Amino acid sequence: MLGILDGLDPEALARPVLPSGWSCAQLVHHLAVDVERFWFQRVLLGREVPLPDGWEIGTGVDPLALYRAESAETDGIIAATDAGAAPLWWPTFFGDFRLHDLTEIVLHVITETAVHAGHLDAARELLDGRQWMTFD
Repeated sequence: MLGILDGLDPEALARPVLPSGWSCAQLVHHLAVDVERFWFQRVLLGREVPLPDGWEIGTGVDPLALYRAESAETDGIIAATDAGAAPLWWPTFFGDFRLHDLTEIVLHVITETAVHAGHLDAARELLDGRQWMTFD
């Protein structure tokens, strides 16, 4: 995720280039709080953690630093938790959808992160022509 964005200045990170209207900074912020923090701290551990509403980034928040911090927190949680541990909280707004343990949560987060990495890769190419993982 972070390698795709390496070298982009803050203006480019904040500029929406895809029809959906989100910026790279907003997508990384989403991954930090709505993916890493939500799935591992809120769902798996049942912690009452702040979760923003929508795509807005708070004033003074560096989404890249936030993603690094949330990812490091996730790494610690995964290292300290049994793979078969069941979530301690589950959102009712998911209806019948359910992940049953840490292993399923990790696989879900890998999938969501991979999808968003593709989005970021396309956005980066539109911003400055750089492509991730090309061998020139």
